[in-house]
Amino acid sequence: MSFLVLGHRSAPLAFVLVATVCSLACGRPPAPAADSSASGGWSSYGGDPGGSRHSSLGQITRENVAQMGVAWTYRTGDASHDDHQEGPREGCARCHTGASKFEATPILAEGRLYLSTPLNRVLALDPATGRELWRHDPRIKLDLERNEGFISRGVSYWPGDGRHASRPGSCDTRIFFGTIDARLLALDAATGAPCTGFGRSGTVRLDEGVGRVQEGQYGVTSPPAVAGDVIVVGSSIGDNRRVDMERGVVRGFDAQSGKELWGFDPIPRSDIDPMYHTWKPSAAERTGAGNAWAPLSVDTALGLVFVPTGSAAPDFFGGERPGDNRYTSSVVALEARTGKVRWSFQVAHHDLWDFDVGSQPTLVTATKDGRPVAAVAVATKMGHIFILDRATGTPVFPVEERPVPGSDVPGEVAAATQPFPVLPRPLFPEPLRRGDIWGIDDAERDACRAAFDAMRSGPIFTPPTLQGTVMYPGYAGGTTWGSASWSPEKNLLVTSLIRIPLWVRLEKRSPGDSGGNHIGTPYRMSRGMLASPKGIPCNRPPWGSLVAIDLTTGEQRWQVPFGQVPELARVPGSEAWGSPSMGGSMITAGNLIFIGAAMDDYIRAFDLETGKELWKGPLPAGGQATPMTYMVNERQYVVIAAGGHGNLGTTFGDYVVAFALP
Repeated sequence: MSFLVLGHRSAPLAFVLVATVCSLACGRPPAPAADSSASGGWSSYGGDPGGSRHSSLGQITRENVAQMGVAWTYRTGDASHDDHQEGPREGCARCHTGASKFEATPILAEGRLYLSTPLNRVLALDPATGRELWRHDPRIKLDLERNEGFISRGVSYWPGDGRHASRPGSCDTRIFFGTIDARLLALDAATGAPCTGFGRSGTVRLDEGVGRVQEGQYGVTSPPAVAGDVIVVGSSIGDNRRVDMERGVVRGFDAQSGKELWGFDPIPRSDIDPMYHTWKPSAAERTGAGNAWAPLSVDTALGLVFVPTGSAAPDFFGGERPGDNRYTSSVVALEARTGKVRWSFQVAHHDLWDFDVGSQPTLVTATKDGRPVAAVAVATKMGHIFILDRATGTPVFPVEERPVPGSDVPGEVAAATQPFPVLPRPLFPEPLRRGDIWGIDDAERDACRAAFDAMRSGPIFTPPTLQGTVMYPGYAGGTTWGSASWSPEKNLLVTSLIRIPLWVRLEKRSPGDSGGNHIGTPYRMSRGMLASPKGIPCNRPPWGSLVAIDLTTGEQRWQVPFGQVPELARVPGSEAWGSPSMGGSMITAGNLIFIGAAMDDYIRAFDLETGKELWKGPLPAGGQATPMTYMVNERQYVVIAAGGHGNLGTTFGDYVVAFALP
C-alpha cells in the first residue's frame, strides 16, 4: 500500500499581463447575496494576524455539533483545469498525483470568502451559498518542475489605509497573494482585477536579488503577512539541491505602491550583524536557503513580525557551513516598518535534520509567577514547544541546553548541545528503541527490526550517518505548517502531531560525481519513512495525535489519537492507532476543536476540555487543510478545503465544503 510519500518541499512582464480575471459570466462580478451579512472575524489565514486559529462564535456547541451537515459545496476547477473562461487548460498529470496539495484556509472580508488553489487561482465566494463571485488566474505553467509540488495555503486581506471609502474597481482594499513562480500579486478585493498602481501592473517579481534561481524551485506557498501598510513575504525554496541555493530573504513591501521597503536575510552576510560570528565567514557568504516558507505572524500593538525560518542549505550535511548558523531554524522577531531584528530564538543549532520551523508562530498569553505574559508559542517538528516573551524572546518557561550525540561523518561537526524546553515537556516519547519496533504481524515486525538494526539509532538530534540514521521524531514529524491553535478562554494550546519514524543516509560521492542533491558537498543524501514491506510505519501506534497544553501551568492537559488509515480500517483495534496528518486545528467559543488533516477523508470535532471526539463529517476528498468558521444570516458555518495531499496519498479533488447546523 502507499501509506505515506515523504517529500519536502520567472515569467516576463508580457506573461504577467495575460493573467485572466473572470466572474461566472466574465462580466461585472456578482455581489454576495443581499441578506448575507457575514461576520466572525476570520480575516487572516490563521484567524487573526497572530495565528490563534480561534473564533469567538459559539452557536455550534458540544451539545449540538452531532447535528451538523453539509450546507454547500463548491468546486474550484483545479481537477479539470477549467477556468470558466477559456475552457480546459492543457493538463498536467503531476497536478493529479503527488504534486497537488490543497492546503488553503479561506479568509472572510467584505462579506466574501477569499481563497487560493494549488494551481494559484484566487477565488471569491459568497459565504452563504458558496457561489463564485470572481476569480483571478495568474496562469502558472502547469508543467513547472517543483520539488514540493503545487501548493498554496491562502491569501491575505489589506483593509486599505483608511483615507478613502472602498469603491468597486478602486483597489482601496486589496487581496495579496504569492505564487509558486515567484510573483506577489495585488488584486482589488471587490472585483479581483489587478491593482495597476502596485509594482508593474499589479505584480512584483520576487525572484530578483536572491541569487541564482532555478525555475520552479523558488516561489511562495504561504500567504503574505499584513502589518499595517507593509506586506511581508517569505519564500519557499526546493530543499537539498545545493549549497549555494537561492537566498531566503524576507522582504517588506509598501501595500500601495509595491516598493520594497526592506529585506532581512536569515543568513547574515557581514560582520555588522551580531550573529555573523556563528558562521564561518566563507560559509555565510556562500550558503543559501534559511527561508521562511511557513506563515508569518504579526503583533500589531508591538509592530513586530514573527518569522519562522528554515534550515541552511543543504539540510542534512553541514560541513560546508560550520557553526550554529544563527537565524536559521529559528523564530525571528522583526520590526515591521524597518525589518530590523528585535530578537531571535534558535530551535536547532547547526541543523542537520531539516528541523526548520514549519509552523506559524502563535501569539498567546502565558502565565509566569502568577502574572499574564504576552507570549509567542513556537511548535516544532521535534515535538518541542517553546513559549517565548513576545517583546524580548526570553523563554517564559525554562529552556535547557543539553548535550546531544556527535557526528562520525568526515567533515561534519555537529553542535554539542541543543535547546530543550523543560515546560511544556517534549511531546515525543524518545528515543525509539528496538523494543518499540512494531508490525501488524510477525513478518512485518521482523522486517522492521532488520531495517532498524541496520542503521544507527539514538536520541533526538542523533546526526545523519553513512550507515543510515533512524530519526524519531524526524523532518516530517511533530507540528508542521498546520500550526497550533489557542483558546484564550481556556488558555489551552492545541496542536496535532505526526508520530512516525524516518531515516536519512549520506553517501560518499565518487570521483567526478557532481549531480543529485547536496551539490557542493562530498555527499549525496537519501531519506524516507522507516516502514514495513507493506508500507506501514515501524513504530507502535498512535501515528497521529491531538494534544492540549495548559499555558497557565505549562503542563499537558490531554493527548488523544485521531484519524484512521483507510487501508487498515478492517484491522481490529486500528481505530485507536491514529493517522499521520497534514493540516491544523481550529478552536471555537463553543469549546470545540475542528480538524481535518488525517488520511481518512473526514473532518472531526473534539471536546476542547477532554479531547473526546464528538462528531465527524465525511469529505469528498482529503481534508489536508486547516478549517475556518464564520456567521452569516445568523447561522455558523465551518469551512474546509478538501482536495487531497500528494504526500499523504489521500483522495484527490478540488472541493470547498461548508458545514452548518440544520
